Amino acid sequence: MTINPASILLTDRVAVVTGAGAGIGRGIAAGLATFGAKVAIWERNPESCAEAAGEIGALGIPVDVRDSTAVDAALAHTTAELGPVTILVNNAGGVFSSGILDTSENGWDALYKSNLRHVYLCTQRVARGLVEQKLPGSIISITSIEGVRAAPGYAAYAAAKAGVINYTKTAALELAPHGIRVNALAPDITLTEGIMQMAPPGSDERFGLTVPLGRAGHVDEMAGAAVFLASEMSSYITGQTIHVDGGTHAASGWYHDPETGAYALGPTT
Repeated sequence: MTINPASILLTDRVAVVTGAGAGIGRGIAAGLATFGAKVAIWERNPESCAEAAGEIGALGIPVDVRDSTAVDAALAHTTAELGPVTILVNNAGGVFSSGILDTSENGWDALYKSNLRHVYLCTQRVARGLVEQKLPGSIISITSIEGVRAAPGYAAYAAAKAGVINYTKTAALELAPHGIRVNALAPDITLTEGIMQMAPPGSDERFGLTVPLGRAGHVDEMAGAAVFLASEMSSYITGQTIHVDGGTHAASGWYHDPETGAYALGPTT
């Protein structure tokens, strides 16, 4: 098989991106559309859903992907409007600080539903449709670097993101005989609207010290990885988590010393 530039194109394929009203999801939705996909945005917030859909030229469907009935309705709507869904990006999620000693049952359940339950719901529903119609597909879930390292103060979130990684591996094996590939993307510091609002002054410099490539990531860089995994360019890749993080996962605690710029591990007093 000779590599062909056309293999990266997603022309007329139908893609769903959850939580795509802003941030990484919105960037991925725009990227998929740029490469030819017909995109449906599933977003809980009706205003940001409509705004993103209008800007990208996508189908916007307000939906809470934590609810199975809502997911079924959104999938039926998408299929009726655009055709069978062959690309799914499970991007929806949420986070808040919740230490182990203070996490309530409601808090745990909220973080599980926001970050893991919808991955199961959307993956299962889209995969069922693909299997029934004997269509190949690509399913991509957005996890986090926190799924592979300790996250003090965010145990429930990290546990859910770790669950996404393992679910990705298992789903990849179960769905491989049907020609459905399942992978995940794990960002670290990515300049979304939320990060920019929360980041204290001087954060840009700190990001440059903690990320080996010397800067925070951009949503378009996540979109590039998603387009690759959605396309035939990645036809032999399944069950993988790709860290789109400027090297922070590989660094494992190594960072640029603020005085010398050399790599250091731990305090440098």
